[in-house]
Amino acid sequence: MTDAYGALAETLGRMAEVTDRHVPSLPGELNQEELAYRTGVPADAVAVLLAGGRVPDEPDLATRVRQRLEFLRQTRRRPDGRRYALKELADIAGTSRQWLSAWRTTGMPGMEHADRLRRHFGLSAGFFTATAPEALNSALQQVLHDLESRPPRPDGPDTTALEERLRDAGVLQLAQRAAEMDPNQRETLLEFAEFILKKDRMRD
Repeated sequence: MTDAYGALAETLGRMAEVTDRHVPSLPGELNQEELAYRTGVPADAVAVLLAGGRVPDEPDLATRVRQRLEFLRQTRRRPDGRRYALKELADIAGTSRQWLSAWRTTGMPGMEHADRLRRHFGLSAGFFTATAPEALNSALQQVLHDLESRPPRPDGPDTTALEERLRDAGVLQLAQRAAEMDPNQRETLLEFAEFILKKDRMRD
C-alpha cells in the first residue's frame, strides 16, 4: 500500500511539472466526479488522494470487488438512459442473475466474469481489484500520457477562454471519455446524444 501512495505522489508531481509547460491548470482532467466515475473510487476519497492524503479503512479485496460492482450498476446506463437490470448485467458477465445477486452481498465474482463486465464497459484492467491509490494512479497515468503528448501551446486569452468554455460545457470531459471507448461504444454514445436531442425537440 505504501508503494501505491508513493507511485501516486510521483504521478501527481510529474503532472505538476508537465502542466507548467503545457497548460495553466487542470480543472477538467482533475475533476473529482469524473475521476470517481472512471475509477470506482468515491469522490470524497479522490479529493483526499489528490491532496496527498491517505484513505482510511481500505476494504479487503472481496469487499472492494463488490463495492465496484455496485458502483458500476449505479453509474452506467443503457443507451436509452435507464439503469441496467441485474439480468442484463448477468448476461454481459456470462452468468446468472442469481449468481450476480449473490456477488453483490456475500460472494466474490470469478475474474473471468468480472473481466467480461470490465471490457464491455471499457473499464481499466484493475477496476474491480485495485486499491483506491492504485486505481487513481492508473487513471492519472492516462491523463499524464495525454498531457505529455500535447505540443506546447502559446499562452493567449482567446485559446484559454475557448478551453474554459469547453470545460464548462463538459465537452472536454465527454471527448476524453469517448477516446477510451471502442468504435461500437462511441456509436452508442452518439445515438444516445441524438435520442436526447430528439426528445428535447419533441418536448418543445
